[in-house]
Amino acid sequence: MTVGVGVIGAGNISPQYLSHLSTYPDVKIVAISDLIVERADARAEEYGIPTHGVDVVYGNPEVDVVVNITNPASHIEVSLNAIRAGKHVWSEKPLGLNLEGAKQLLDESAAKGVQMCCAPDTVFGPGFQTVLRKIRAGEIGRLMTGLAIMQQPGPDVWHPDPEFLFQVGAGPTLDVGPYYFTALVLGLGPVVSVTAGGGKARDVRTVMSGPKAGTDFEVEVPTTTSILLRHASGAVSTVLLSFDSHLARHGVLEFGGTDATIVAPDPNKFHGKVVMHKGGKVVEEIEVDEAGMGRGIGLIDLVRSVKAGTKPRAHAELAYHVLEIMLGVEKAIESGETVAINSVPPQVDPIPADWSPLTAQA
Repeated sequence: MTVGVGVIGAGNISPQYLSHLSTYPDVKIVAISDLIVERADARAEEYGIPTHGVDVVYGNPEVDVVVNITNPASHIEVSLNAIRAGKHVWSEKPLGLNLEGAKQLLDESAAKGVQMCCAPDTVFGPGFQTVLRKIRAGEIGRLMTGLAIMQQPGPDVWHPDPEFLFQVGAGPTLDVGPYYFTALVLGLGPVVSVTAGGGKARDVRTVMSGPKAGTDFEVEVPTTTSILLRHASGAVSTVLLSFDSHLARHGVLEFGGTDATIVAPDPNKFHGKVVMHKGGKVVEEIEVDEAGMGRGIGLIDLVRSVKAGTKPRAHAELAYHVLEIMLGVEKAIESGETVAINSVPPQVDPIPADWSPLTAQA
């Protein structure tokens, strides 16, 4: 049985969802909504979505799952409205901008009997899942370290409208951090404490490209963060996230154990190279392709989990833990103290190697 999907948000990321979801037979996009009606209308025409407009999702009886791809400041409100309408929810990251609102999502979805899930789902693609299966199989031995690096000059260099990426709820920690922190938690287990330092290279930035080029705007959040995560497993992760670096470096993600170190693909992608090192030598190298996967595979896992009566892999409890880590980073920078992380997400089993969103599940 095909599950009806309603999309809220027709902005820049929507084509990634719409193009992939239209190829997955488990679901059918039946409605799309946006506060700017022209955007919803344009996406509907482009992707053949029958119902479109400003408020056409919550009360739609054909919608079983809501995809929330609004701006981060709206995530909690939109997800709550969908939950209260009795819909399952897939939200873009982050889950919200504060723990109180995020906890409300967990509580109300449980009370309503619907599933609340959250991006990123890149880490459920075949690239990172190859790494996770090897870690869980004990191929790197006892877990010891994690390393994650994302650094660049900043999206103000290339983005035509970058101001929101430097406001509360963004910066490298909350905008890019979810990919890396989620991967580290899946690989090394829950985080129990955060120590961090960082700050801003400058208080005012200038848009460098597009029609707004030359426009100045204020920077509200730290744009470089250097982070130490302690995991319940005993492992320790080092993370560097920066919008201030003159050296662009993306997708550095490594897991070290007593027997081997494994280099993972960029956690913001579904594919990539997996490399195993032992004794200073490369002992295995695997090029993993996308296998037809893209944004929306987390939604497919949600739909199949609902049918099976199991917990989805990208359940909001995982996103809540990652949100607590990210807010803990900001608090640690401000206070100069180590911040305890109190939430404990469920352990997430790796996706089987033969899992595919392209073949409908009976």
